[in-house]
Amino acid sequence: MADTLHTLEQTIRARRAADPETSYVAKLTAKGRRKIAQKVGEEATEAVIAALTEDKAALTGEAADLLFHLLMLLADCDVSLDDVLAELDRREGVSGITEKASRKD
Repeated sequence: MADTLHTLEQTIRARRAADPETSYVAKLTAKGRRKIAQKVGEEATEAVIAALTEDKAALTGEAADLLFHLLMLLADCDVSLDDVLAELDRREGVSGITEKASRKD
């Protein structure tokens, strides 16, 4: 799966500067980070609704939409998928409760 996500990340980064008339990525990028972040929120909400209605097919589609838009937001913030994966690796084997307590909120 990481290969699929890395390929998608590369595609998103390549299309950010494309013609907004022909590329959804470029069109959404042109609308700015606020709009990209809004789309992440919308897709997350739709994924939650699909999960709560126990619609596996809908959840699968919404999860794909959420991952896509999250990768768009990460690209806009110049955060790579590898950065996120490294953070997950860092947390491996650490209790979620312990990890959360270590954060400076």
